[in-house]
Amino acid sequence: MKDQQGSNRISSGAIAAVSAVVVAVGGGVAWFTTQSSNPPTPSNPSGRIAEPAQPSTRQPANEQTPNVYWLRPTDKSVALVPQPVRVASIRPNQPLEAAFQSLLAGPPAEATGSTTIPKGTKLLGLKSENDEVHVNLSEDFTSGGGSTSMIGRVGQVVYTATSLNPKAKVYIDVNGKPLDVLGGEGVELQQPLTRESFEKNYPL
Repeated sequence: MKDQQGSNRISSGAIAAVSAVVVAVGGGVAWFTTQSSNPPTPSNPSGRIAEPAQPSTRQPANEQTPNVYWLRPTDKSVALVPQPVRVASIRPNQPLEAAFQSLLAGPPAEATGSTTIPKGTKLLGLKSENDEVHVNLSEDFTSGGGSTSMIGRVGQVVYTATSLNPKAKVYIDVNGKPLDVLGGEGVELQQPLTRESFEKNYPL
């Protein structure tokens, strides 16, 4: 009888030991499975929260504002009146090209002046380099009008071409050839033209 009770105690103890091992192993497997399914969170020693990048609201650094010049009669003469044209330039000559496109399109409704540049005049080319501006216009530029009209349109071209560099020298071509005489009345142009030479030699 004693042997049977001892045997029962051994069996109970063995069962308890095996159960403990199973529980321990099962708990270890469960812990390993939990850690494997949840990747480690990267450490953030600084504790800072990364803010989303905000879109830039700054204007382009190379934005320029050339002027287009219109004609406005005064009491005794005709004045050249500037109108700004904002251009976000990508290419070197783009600001002046945009200004001349506006000039040749004619004054908008809100403009305070007029133009004597014939309708249909086209910009065939423009180059600004080393304090010089070369403007190539279509032959329409030379058609129609008397001497006052001719001088007025030359002034519009000279002042618009020098709106970003008032000291620049301007060369006007028509169909790729230097414009020496303008119109039927024979207004002679002494090129290159500057604002100073225009005011001196071609008063409006």
